[in-house]
Amino acid sequence: MPTLTRRGAAAAAAALATVLAAACAPGSSGDEPESKAPAAVSTDVAKAGNVTLTVWDQEVQGGQKKQIEELNKRFQAKYPNVKIKRVSRSFSDLQKTLRLALSGSTPPDVVEANQGYASMVQYVKAGMLLPLDSYDKVYGWSKRYPKGLMDLNRVTKGGKLMGSGDLYGVSLNGEIVGLYYNKEKLAKLGVQPPKTWAEFDQALATAKGKGEVPIAFGNLEKLPAMQLYGILQDGMTDKEAVRKLVFGSGGSWTDASNVQAAQKLADWSKKGYFTKDSNAVKWDDTPVNFAKGDGVFMFGGTWWAAELSEKMKDKAGFMLPPAAQAGAPAATMGGESLPWSITSKSKHADVAAAYINFITSPEAMDVSVETGNLPVLAASKQPSEALLKEVSGAWAELSKNDGVTPYIDYATPTFTDAFGGPLQELIAGRKPADEVMKAAQDDYTAFQKKK
Repeated sequence: MPTLTRRGAAAAAAALATVLAAACAPGSSGDEPESKAPAAVSTDVAKAGNVTLTVWDQEVQGGQKKQIEELNKRFQAKYPNVKIKRVSRSFSDLQKTLRLALSGSTPPDVVEANQGYASMVQYVKAGMLLPLDSYDKVYGWSKRYPKGLMDLNRVTKGGKLMGSGDLYGVSLNGEIVGLYYNKEKLAKLGVQPPKTWAEFDQALATAKGKGEVPIAFGNLEKLPAMQLYGILQDGMTDKEAVRKLVFGSGGSWTDASNVQAAQKLADWSKKGYFTKDSNAVKWDDTPVNFAKGDGVFMFGGTWWAAELSEKMKDKAGFMLPPAAQAGAPAATMGGESLPWSITSKSKHADVAAAYINFITSPEAMDVSVETGNLPVLAASKQPSEALLKEVSGAWAELSKNDGVTPYIDYATPTFTDAFGGPLQELIAGRKPADEVMKAAQDDYTAFQKKK
């Protein structure tokens, strides 16, 4: 992908780093278990002897799966003394089982540990992950990655705060959550891709009136509603306000614009704009249903692009969420994919570090493009498929305008349940917007007092 795209990403990341720095200062309570970085490291994988490296990942979607399978194949070809034992799980299943696996006597060597207070920070606090700073010095990750992106994978000693401190992971792909649409259905409806939220509301009403499912949406796992809420929030409030709120340096979830975003979500549900019984539909089934024709629009991450491109060909389109006014810069949540981390009990930390270095190398960025993904750093290759070109263009536009906002589930360790649960109630018509936002604020306030 074009170098300009990645330079824009660096600018967006740098702005995000500024927010992180304001919200997070080094510190430690001093009584939590601590995993120390190795004093000496080796980059000579061949001298490690025959090694079986157990890797847990969530790369189960089409393009993601192809990407990691190809990278594992190439790594083993380069280092024939290493065998990769891969365990792949969906994002939701990985989040449910990873902590138990890390606390066992024989945890995996490498895992994808999600950023944020709910996952990575908790694992660091429990001494389950290995600091990677010693490996960073020899492999030079900090020299290749923008500071803002690296800071997303940093945690202070003792797991007190995220955004600074030791490095605990390195990511491969970039991510943004945008709006997919079925070009064929839009043409039949006589509707153009919306440039504003007002146009989008009109398109939803038209689709509903013609018997179509306006928005393909599955929310069994709660996170999809949080992402959709975050997109609406980005469209109704200032991006800096969102950044400060998520990272704990200002604002309230009960502010008027945040309640307004929740009300919009409730209104869409009441009007029947979502997939029927959406709270019972699995997240991973959403793109499958959309590809089959169930839905005119679908909000989702760029991690679905390769699969949709393969299944829908030129019928699938992608754009950033609409702006409040035509021509205004868009904002949406995103950043980088789940980072690859080394567990503190790994007996093959040096080999694990070499593995992480390989799957985040310039070669890996090219593989990312080849398999329909969005590499987080500059790649020498460009996508050829129409949908993937649109994804690349959206990433470039968002980065140029500094429009990246953080995932809102970073806000607290319990936010997915504390806010995601009430959002399910909102969508089901059982709880009003102001009560939902009060639940979010109560959880947020309680966490801020503990920090």
